[in-house]
Amino acid sequence: MGPLLLLTSTLLCSWRMVDAQPSFTIRDITLAIEPSTDVSRDTNVTVRCQAAVVSSSGQEALSRTYTIYKDSTMVYTKTTSSSEDLLYPLPEARVSNTGKYRCNIDIEGKKMQSGAKKLTVTGLAAPVLHLNKGEFSEGEEVTATCTAPEETGSIIFYFYADSKELLEERVNSDQAEAKLRFSGAGIRKIHCDYTVLITPDSIKSKESNSMSVSVKELFITPVLEIIPQQNVYEGDQLGLSCTVRNFQRTSQSISLYLSQGTQLLSIGTTKVNHSMVALAKDSGEFECRLEMGNVVKVATKAVSVTELFSVPTLTVSPAEVFQGDDMKLTCRSENFASEILRRGEVTYAIDPPESRLISSEAGVFSGRALLYDFNYTCTAQAKGIVKRSKVLTVRPKVSVSQPKISVLGKVILGKPFQILCQADRGSLPINYTLMKIYENLNTTTVKLPYQQALFSIIIQKPEEITKFMCEAQNNRRKEGLLSKRLNATVIVPLSGATLTVVPDLADIAEGVDLLLICGIKGTPPVSFKWYRSDSVQPLFTTTSNEVTKHYNVTGVGSKHSGTYYCEAINPANNVVRSQSVTIEVRMALWKKGLIVASCLLLVTVLVLLFVLCFRAKRGKREAAAELSVKPSSPKSDDSLTVNLTHDTEVYKAATVRVDRSASVWSERPPNAASDEESSVASNEPDVEYTEVVHPQPADPARVPLKKGTDTVYSELQNSPHGAADPHDYQGSVEYAELNGEQPEINHTHPEVNHHQDLPVPVD
Repeated sequence: MGPLLLLTSTLLCSWRMVDAQPSFTIRDITLAIEPSTDVSRDTNVTVRCQAAVVSSSGQEALSRTYTIYKDSTMVYTKTTSSSEDLLYPLPEARVSNTGKYRCNIDIEGKKMQSGAKKLTVTGLAAPVLHLNKGEFSEGEEVTATCTAPEETGSIIFYFYADSKELLEERVNSDQAEAKLRFSGAGIRKIHCDYTVLITPDSIKSKESNSMSVSVKELFITPVLEIIPQQNVYEGDQLGLSCTVRNFQRTSQSISLYLSQGTQLLSIGTTKVNHSMVALAKDSGEFECRLEMGNVVKVATKAVSVTELFSVPTLTVSPAEVFQGDDMKLTCRSENFASEILRRGEVTYAIDPPESRLISSEAGVFSGRALLYDFNYTCTAQAKGIVKRSKVLTVRPKVSVSQPKISVLGKVILGKPFQILCQADRGSLPINYTLMKIYENLNTTTVKLPYQQALFSIIIQKPEEITKFMCEAQNNRRKEGLLSKRLNATVIVPLSGATLTVVPDLADIAEGVDLLLICGIKGTPPVSFKWYRSDSVQPLFTTTSNEVTKHYNVTGVGSKHSGTYYCEAINPANNVVRSQSVTIEVRMALWKKGLIVASCLLLVTVLVLLFVLCFRAKRGKREAAAELSVKPSSPKSDDSLTVNLTHDTEVYKAATVRVDRSASVWSERPPNAASDEESSVASNEPDVEYTEVVHPQPADPARVPLKKGTDTVYSELQNSPHGAADPHDYQGSVEYAELNGEQPEINHTHPEVNHHQDLPVPVD
């Protein structure tokens, strides 16, 4: 029971402790600079950090940590449980306190930073200079102290002598010391100043007080002697000596340095000697330098050395040397001291010796140029003086090779094109000349590796292309090389396009094969296109190396009738068009024959039908005439009587008298006798017609005649002699008019002509 109570009590206490932790948030934090952000030196400044914290604990303050930063550098930090503002005092502010300040607060891991504010402090204290002695000898050390009273921060002190800066010292205190040494006797004025470093600027103080010091001279001096010093020529022996005058024993060491320019000749303690052969380059000052501690004294003398002979120069001739050509190298010294030296006393040599050049005279070397670049030098020597020339690099040129001539792009007759002249080998510059039948047209010079010799040309005839050549030259001493003649394809623009139709237009009929031949004048390859005027799309397209090409239409029909033309184009890119040809496809011959045959057959059939129909009708008439006409055999002078009967009623027909010599259908004119005579004289028998009127039969079976009026012709043939054959009944022709609609026949006026409305038969 006891452990259970203990556990329960522990858990209860832990719950109370957890429940006791307050909740909070930092609402804001601000920084203030008091009394102002701009103050003067010695002003008491306070940096105030104020935080607004909202907590569930009410008035009970939470533990918090404040941190003050100046220019991102922490300058102050404090942990407190007070809710009061944090104060960071800056008593008697200095210029070093100038900067940007920020405040940071941390409460149980929650942080917040205030905005930045800049404090500016103006005014620096005047510096103070102090020297440990006011009088000293050359090289003696003096201590100078420069103080910036009560200044703080990073300070740089500067020391000056006669307004010339001697040195500087950087410290983090308000004073600095400097060890100064002076050479040369005299009075020196010394002062100092300082600069306070603040980010990102610096503020300089005023100058300090000025102090004068006296520097005593040391009478020890260096001495320089040169023998000889006048009329010195190259090759003369020079003797130099550097010593110390008024030397007194001292604890300080002495050093002597003998030099010429930057070249140290010799070094020693109390005396230095040096011997040398004079050269022209040795003209100038020699220096003897004495150093004793911080004391430095110098003695100098100038020497002028007369040149015995000048530095030789090496030249090559000719200036442009080609591989394998003869060349000459000349080594010469242009100037020499004629008062002590003759020109012939100077000897020359070429270097390197293996250059295989032969000396033909003093300083002249001859040979052949190598196939590659080579460096040469020469030496001139007299009275022990040897001088070497500068390096001469001979770069033999490569003679130009035979040029090649070609064209760039296409050569189109009548249009500009470019001719390229180019050599595979040859040193630049190269002169290229374009020639036409050995006549110079133009010249261009190629000076750069990637430059080309191009010439713009226009030709009017294809054969002109082979008349061009070019010449290349890069050696003035030799003639240029000619190329071969230009060989290039000349594209003649197309012209004279024609469209030819095979077969002839008049012979184009259905079923034949049609050839549309397009011909042009120009250079192939040619692209041909055939068109029909009612379409923008070509009927056929082809490319050929010939100047004529055809388009074949197999088995033409009426749909192929229309207007055709062709177009052609070649690499000259000019399109030519032929004339338009109108094609009319005629009907095939076999169709024409078939139509003619059909027409003839139709006519034949119609004729046959007509004949058959005519015969059928004639047969019917003859049958009707046989049924209705009874022939008699009257005598030649008797009249012919026709009787008409009907089954139901007997009609007495009018009796008509027909003379053999006259027709009952026509009235005889007065000259009937003459007509009768001509009739008798004719070999043909006379034809007479008789009209027989048949009333409509009551019984169609007995009398097979058609209703209405039928006309039946019977031939009445007269004897040639005017007498009728008593037995020939077919010799007479009877005409009967069968009229079933007239019930009566006029019997009372036989003399009246009842046939005046009938047509007059033609003999």
